[in-house]
Amino acid sequence: MSSEKPNTATTQPAIHEGRWLKFPSKRSMTLGLQLPQNHPRAKDQLGQGENGWSNGEGFWDIVAKAKLALAVGFDMLWLPDHMVIDLDSDPGVIRGIWDCWTTLAGLAAALPGVPIGTMVACTGFHNPGSIAKMAESVDAISQGNLVLGLGCGWHKPEYDMFGFPFDHRVDRFAEALPIIASLTRTGCASFDGAYYQARDAVNFPRGPRWREGGPPILLGAKQPRMMQLTALYADAWNADWLLDPELFTPMMADLDDACRSVGREPSSLVRTSSCRYAMAEDTGEPWPAFHGTPAEMAATMVRFAELGSRHHVISTDPRTPGSLEKFGAVIELFDRG
Repeated sequence: MSSEKPNTATTQPAIHEGRWLKFPSKRSMTLGLQLPQNHPRAKDQLGQGENGWSNGEGFWDIVAKAKLALAVGFDMLWLPDHMVIDLDSDPGVIRGIWDCWTTLAGLAAALPGVPIGTMVACTGFHNPGSIAKMAESVDAISQGNLVLGLGCGWHKPEYDMFGFPFDHRVDRFAEALPIIASLTRTGCASFDGAYYQARDAVNFPRGPRWREGGPPILLGAKQPRMMQLTALYADAWNADWLLDPELFTPMMADLDDACRSVGREPSSLVRTSSCRYAMAEDTGEPWPAFHGTPAEMAATMVRFAELGSRHHVISTDPRTPGSLEKFGAVIELFDRG
């Protein structure tokens, strides 16, 4: 194992044009839903009573919400990747979550041909080779409709709880990323890093898009180093839960600078956005969300599209079927422009 700074995967190809999904929708900015995957429970109630370890929602409930989302006008479905959510701001509550990758595979099988993605898969939870294999398999199940969203993780309590190393997260991510990119794009990778190694590794069998370079890779990035990694390896970028679309423009300017610094044409990188929309005065969620009328929400979405977002990931809070049904009216207003 090398003690030097990580090298670059020898098989990593240069990116000349960011790849993206081909949606049947005619929208200039397609719409994705981050499916509800966050089930709060008072910590002192865990394991208590007949349903002490149940979150009250199973896989087929998620499928039902996914079908509802498609019915009200969403183009794509996304899943977050967490082990558990345990926030300092909500100390008496723990939020359970189904595994991202196995749930995503189930969704792909239950809803053939529907675009799906990870928002975002945490490289700290799996070996990069395993992530590449899972992505290839899920892309095959989805009939070539996966977007591989990747990130280095942020929620320290889940790292501590399950024994994942939290130190040097971006350094670790910077090694995992070229391995994943090489395996999904070319089917092979060699890498000798401080944290990860790949020795003539092969990703076989390949999914339906192997001639195109596998599923598109999306990164969420705000800071300079993550922006540079995005410019080096990603097909697409996500602005990561902005409530104000006017913040999108300066972030894209930073991304353009990162692209130029590595010799990449900025226009080759697909830009996407995301926002949480409050469908009730009190959402019951700890996350900040955009509060407004349906017309104001639609205007916010229109503005993201005007500023150059190709795809908009949406969370409707509270995360209930009722919120999804209400958001259908927002989508109708958005489509009217």
